[in-house]
Amino acid sequence: MIRTKEDYVRSLRDQKLNVYYNGSKVDDVTIHPAFIPHINSAAKTYEMALRPEHEDLMLATSHLTGRKINRFTHIHQSVDDLIKKVQMLRLLAHETGSCFQRCVGFDALNALYMTTYEVDEKHGTNYFKRFENYLRRIQEENFMLVGGMTDPKGDRSKRPGEQADPDLFTRIVEKREDGVVISGAKAHQTGAVNSHEIMILPTQNMGPGDENYAVAAAIPLNTKGITLIFGRQTNEERKQECGIDAGNPEYGMVGGEALVVFENVFVPWERVFLCGETDFTGILVERFATLHRQNYGGCKGGVSDIIIGASALASQYQGTLGASHVKDKLIEMMHLAETVYAGSVACSAMGSRTKSGAYYPDPLLANCTKHNITRNIYEISRLAHDVAGGIMATLPFERDLRSPEIGKLVEKYMAGVEGVSTENRMKILRLVETMTGGTALVESMHGAGSPQSQRIMYQRLGKLNEKMKYAKKLAKIAE
Repeated sequence: MIRTKEDYVRSLRDQKLNVYYNGSKVDDVTIHPAFIPHINSAAKTYEMALRPEHEDLMLATSHLTGRKINRFTHIHQSVDDLIKKVQMLRLLAHETGSCFQRCVGFDALNALYMTTYEVDEKHGTNYFKRFENYLRRIQEENFMLVGGMTDPKGDRSKRPGEQADPDLFTRIVEKREDGVVISGAKAHQTGAVNSHEIMILPTQNMGPGDENYAVAAAIPLNTKGITLIFGRQTNEERKQECGIDAGNPEYGMVGGEALVVFENVFVPWERVFLCGETDFTGILVERFATLHRQNYGGCKGGVSDIIIGASALASQYQGTLGASHVKDKLIEMMHLAETVYAGSVACSAMGSRTKSGAYYPDPLLANCTKHNITRNIYEISRLAHDVAGGIMATLPFERDLRSPEIGKLVEKYMAGVEGVSTENRMKILRLVETMTGGTALVESMHGAGSPQSQRIMYQRLGKLNEKMKYAKKLAKIAE
């Protein structure tokens, strides 16, 4: 069982994944500078669970065994569980200022728990029992699970079976007596290189002819045939330096996304939880998306708190914190952060019980929360750039500060208010820069679905006809 950071790191070292970074194979992800910040951030989900003061948020009681488990392996049993999930995410964001990567797998577990119950009810399958057995092991071992939703998709004007290359959507290529064989890929997989298993799900609603693409299965990431290709991030080279210029050197930024490729990967039947039931792919995708969009006001609200604090420090270090326009901008940033957090709490508080017994957030409010993220985080970042000043984008290198020849010049001309070191000023400016640009913003836009996907859900869930009836009633318009 994984309990400590040391347990977690040891487990990653032992599993020997087939990982590539910048064209080269990585033998040990635990000592590679590109991966260490992401490992540190994910490790916080284990470390924080050991602190008595955070037990209420970080731990839960398994409804299967009655034992205390890490909340990231829990199936929501109440509205209170849904709210505590959001509170936990904000707490972890305060600790890392980054993505801690276990949310996608967490949401995949809950979406599958609800949906396999209903698949069995309709089709007489035994997926739910299989899934419960799998869940017991995940809870007991406290494994880190990456959720595999997004396929490369190729030509998006064509359905999966119409693609020139059928592997552009993850699919079953063979059914055997003892299991299935999978080919394809999952893209943008957050935390994949430092996870233990991947839970693949259908990427979209499937129809007749798409049966081989309607697959959900749990696969250890060290299974033969799996290759992980790490994605490049903004300022990637700064991780190698591990210093001021990295901005957030201990925990990095975003979640270390990877392309996960499956080349004829065998999966035994006990790990298969959907196999051809196209009629349930739509609801499975919708449930996963709702659960994942629920999160964003928690984690991004917490990250926003760090951005706000860093922006305030940057202005304090340069003597502008007392200016009325700076105070006003910081207040606006706080308003935007609390607005997205309120959305996550609201969709949790309005959650409901599914047939399986698991609880599910309000889908309309969850989509509203994520849609606000795609706007509010950009505005928070814009205001951070305004408050911190243009200097953060053109600061000298840390090596310039350390240089025996020119260090004194950097020290002198990059200084702010008296009593604050140039080094501390540079540190906070780099933190603002790291958290408000490039990969971090793109993830806020497209993680858990791009804005258009939320607008589609508004159209489906917004009950426009009912709203029209309310208006007719008040205006005394007869049908």
